[in-house]
Amino acid sequence: MLLTISTTDARAPATDLGYLLHKHPERVQSFPQSFGTATVVYPEASAERCTVALLLEVDAVRLARTRGRDSPDFSLAQYVNDRPYAASSLLAVALADVFSTARAGICKSRQDLADGPLPLTITIPVLPCRGGPDVARRFFEPLGWTVAATSVQLDPAFPEWGASRYVSLVLTGEVRLADALNQLHVLLPVLDESKHYWQGPDEVDKLLRSGGEWLAAHPDCELVVRRYLGRRTTLARVALARLAELDDVAEADVDADPDDEHAVPEPARVPLNTLRHEAVLAALAEVGAETVIDLGCGPGQLLRKLVADHRFVRLAGVDVSVRSLQQAARAVRLEKMSERQAERTSLFQGALTYEDPRFAGYDAAVLMEVVEHVDPPRLAALERVVFGVAAPATVLVTTPNVEYNDLYEGLTGHRHHDHRFEWTRAEFRAWCDAVASEHGYSVEVRGIGDVDPERGTPSQLGVFRRG
Repeated sequence: MLLTISTTDARAPATDLGYLLHKHPERVQSFPQSFGTATVVYPEASAERCTVALLLEVDAVRLARTRGRDSPDFSLAQYVNDRPYAASSLLAVALADVFSTARAGICKSRQDLADGPLPLTITIPVLPCRGGPDVARRFFEPLGWTVAATSVQLDPAFPEWGASRYVSLVLTGEVRLADALNQLHVLLPVLDESKHYWQGPDEVDKLLRSGGEWLAAHPDCELVVRRYLGRRTTLARVALARLAELDDVAEADVDADPDDEHAVPEPARVPLNTLRHEAVLAALAEVGAETVIDLGCGPGQLLRKLVADHRFVRLAGVDVSVRSLQQAARAVRLEKMSERQAERTSLFQGALTYEDPRFAGYDAAVLMEVVEHVDPPRLAALERVVFGVAAPATVLVTTPNVEYNDLYEGLTGHRHHDHRFEWTRAEFRAWCDAVASEHGYSVEVRGIGDVDPERGTPSQLGVFRRG
């Protein structure tokens, strides 16, 4: 099976694709897999155009011996199948292994290229695609690709037999290379709707690592999740709940008939993250804040909305992660801002548990879904830095309500793997009162999201006012 990626980037020699992929254009490199051998070769490599090809040769006998009776290809189908010839989860796994550093967006020698979109053309000659070309377009077009998907005939000599379940796929667009690789890693098995390995609970983590930055905003997020996870309802519920915490995705209802992809959806619910943003923006308007600092801004979702609101005359986003700040810069389109707009918005790296004079001088500070990521022994340091030293007139804090987690069926533990704790309503109230008393604030606690009579709301907001 074969996949090619081509670029004609005018900003730099096209052969810089080799730097981004960490694979030299003048070499043929092979990478052993448990099911065969992946080979990387460059059919063309000039300053104007460069193409890398990933060729996967599958050892069908070795693959059959490693598969158990739970495999969908058990018995004769283990030996007579399309796995050696059509792009599938085998190619997705090989791609993830061979281009692992590129998928992370790391290229020290060409980091500026790795961080920005490139003109790319991706070609997959034979791809299993349940649903045909329309489904391929449905999944890839919202990600910024122009999609050319053509059905492969069962046999050109017998046109009356019609189309097979395979498509020939060509994607063109200006997309960051790391994003393109991660999208392929997720969507190849989604289109095929089959995997060559057993899926355990860690499959949710794999999905979020590859799809966390783009999947949550995809209009077919639920369908992608269901198909990627083999329509295992419990795993899908967990994945969708975690995506809801990461991005603008509602708590998904995966109770619909998994075989009916064209079922009429229930009335759309407002995503929880959208409700958080609305609650924070309303509170900022209520206190009349004109200068705001987003502490722990992440990829810049809230900051993007703050920048779009011209009531705010000065804004800042802070995060400990350089990667998140790069994403935030793209989210607010910092490079495309006029000089005057750029002076209004700043992004900088900082740790919220250490004093930093850049945190001070704002009317309001926002800690949206941040405190639960701090180790409890370090929480006092954050309180001192934000409330005691920076001391803005208003501090807004949102955090999950752990009592509401019971309503996420299949969710065990915290809503996100990086949460160090999650508070009940009483615990959050007690923390707010203690911080307000210690640092000279008054505080009002509010709920965010649908109200359950026993468990309250999914998120909670503390509005701290100084004096």
